Amino acid sequence: MLGQLTALLIQTQRRLEALYALEPGPAITDFIQLDPSNGEERLLVRQVDTETLEIRLVLPSNIDPEAPPQSDDHVEVVEGVSHFVHLAERARTRLPTSQLELEFQAEVDKFALLWDGLDPQHPRAPVDLHEWLFERVRYLHDASTMRGQRYRLANDLAARLCARLLARKQREVPHRRQPRFPVDFLRRFYRCGLAEKIHLAQAA
Repeated sequence: MLGQLTALLIQTQRRLEALYALEPGPAITDFIQLDPSNGEERLLVRQVDTETLEIRLVLPSNIDPEAPPQSDDHVEVVEGVSHFVHLAERARTRLPTSQLELEFQAEVDKFALLWDGLDPQHPRAPVDLHEWLFERVRYLHDASTMRGQRYRLANDLAARLCARLLARKQREVPHRRQPRFPVDFLRRFYRCGLAEKIHLAQAA
């Protein structure tokens, strides 16, 4: 099982790096810690000095690497890998980030990776995916808490942005049943700062 999880983590990291045309980062498997209490996924970060970050990605030990793509276990892996890749890329390029941006980007990454693997013959597949990720949501943290507010805002922003991508489906030529995958837009979005990402989402 550990070998399968390792393979899934590496595959997900490389898929994100390829999607966004990023330089390959350090192997995520060197930064993984499994939580025997099976708590939620979390990224632990400590800045040692101006040149050094200590990073640990904590995942529940009962996560199932063979879970289907549209499952809580699979998207939890994608979310954790997204956090790691985004933080590593921001550190490499010496650009700032924030907890909100990490959560916002992770929501977009989940939609992007799952959309990329959809059956191209299923005309409603991206729409169903949007509903599953952004509307059928259960939050662990109350809306009155800072974390609860952050997760809800990230979900709302990502839902609006991804709905904008889906709107392209309506502009496709009639014989095309599946919208083209929006890789160029996503690569530009990834390199934006948080303020510009929010603006793109709110303009949707």
